[in-house]
Amino acid sequence: MLFLIADAFDASLPERLRAFGEVTDDPSRLGEAHVVLIRSKTKMTRELIDRAPNLKLIIRGGVGLDNVDKAYAAQKGILVRNTPNASSIAVAELAFCLMLAVPNRLVEAHQSLREGRWEKKTLKRTELFGKTLCLLGAGHIATEVGRRARAFGMRVLAYDPYVKTHEVAELVPDLATGLAAADYVSMHLPLTPETTGLLNKSTFALMKRGVVLVNAARAKCIVQDDLKEALDSGQVGFYATDVWPTDPPEPGYFVLTHPNVLMTPHLGASSRENLGRICEETIQLLTHLKKEGKL
Repeated sequence: MLFLIADAFDASLPERLRAFGEVTDDPSRLGEAHVVLIRSKTKMTRELIDRAPNLKLIIRGGVGLDNVDKAYAAQKGILVRNTPNASSIAVAELAFCLMLAVPNRLVEAHQSLREGRWEKKTLKRTELFGKTLCLLGAGHIATEVGRRARAFGMRVLAYDPYVKTHEVAELVPDLATGLAAADYVSMHLPLTPETTGLLNKSTFALMKRGVVLVNAARAKCIVQDDLKEALDSGQVGFYATDVWPTDPPEPGYFVLTHPNVLMTPHLGASSRENLGRICEETIQLLTHLKKEGKL
């Protein structure tokens, strides 16, 4: 059995995979591969799947599976799996870091000092304490964000139509209720037909004026033209994001130059510790599949 590592993983993964078969990172051997391991960079499209006639399994190291044509893989009898637990801490910490940086004016403060300016009187901070956070999505990552928010004294709401109870957040019955109450909105949704464009002109209008929006999910969950309008008008006071319509974004993408934006280059799952957890969860997955006779 041949394992093709198509993207960057922890350095220990190749050696650990050798317990299951031959390992390569040579993309020219895709046609021979039985298992392909990807993260965000590689897109397992119909075309790429057709170039892998021996493929039995696609493993996405991370949570979202929007870079895999799952329907076509299923049609071809190919299993698709991810590592849903591994990235929770890493992504949650970055999302909360973005949420902290905005009211504390960290970037402006740092940059002003670099430029020789002392802005103590002009940079006014606000606190997270006592504010309301609405989580869009209530899965593993959102739960970890919620835990951190509660530790900071925030009220934590969550909207997720597929979750009936939650250990951290107060579940709201509909999106409108959560958005109307929130001072901060943090997005932790998969990209699906249901969530594509979930935030748009009509849903922005439901929010408090000046709301802070944090996106650690997918850029396409937001209608981009409507986001620009909301930022320009001040309806959305600040947009903090780690995700982009494309990696990297097109040079003319308005988010890159908008003054009310804080951004990072899709770093959410890139911690050293997380890469190790992805490796561990991958090995556990393979062991389980082998035991079940699916590998």
